[in-house]
Amino acid sequence: MKKITTPLSREDARALRYGDNVLLSGTIYTARDAAHARMTEALQLGEPLPFSIENAIIYYTGPTPVKPGRVIGSAGPTTSSRMDVYTPVLIKKGLTGMIGKGTRNLDVIWMMREQGAVYFGAVGGAGALLSRCIESSEVIAYEDLGTEAIHKLTIKELPLTVAIDSMGGDIFIQGTADYLLWKLHLL
Repeated sequence: MKKITTPLSREDARALRYGDNVLLSGTIYTARDAAHARMTEALQLGEPLPFSIENAIIYYTGPTPVKPGRVIGSAGPTTSSRMDVYTPVLIKKGLTGMIGKGTRNLDVIWMMREQGAVYFGAVGGAGALLSRCIESSEVIAYEDLGTEAIHKLTIKELPLTVAIDSMGGDIFIQGTADYLLWKLHLL
């Protein structure tokens, strides 16, 4: 298990390989579809983003409302492919990490390889458990989007797996192939 603290430099991102298990600590940001659309529009208009994207990690989640005594509600990953249309430009601007669930398209993977970024997979359906790793949460932009507003999170040892590395290694493809080869060997 590798322990990583943000910010995530391109060198640190390039050192990770698909299948690596990590415990991530530090500051990350939440953003889903609507927030990504607004950030992309801001960049097209030459406006600044609501946070520094350089060496940042975005968690594709829309936290549920906070329950008494908690910092945040359930914060599980959402399907990452919905952000694929927006992601290459953010990676080019400095984004080095993304957290979500599911596969990514070839444009995203190509930009990850070109720029040195990494995609972490989080366990879907475990949002209540994952939220226990969040020490603080603050809405910093697009409050009108409700649960899709951008939050600045302070996290401690969020358990993740490198799903796609900066070399294009992809657990969804290679993990399946490795399993099939293992199974054939046993037959």
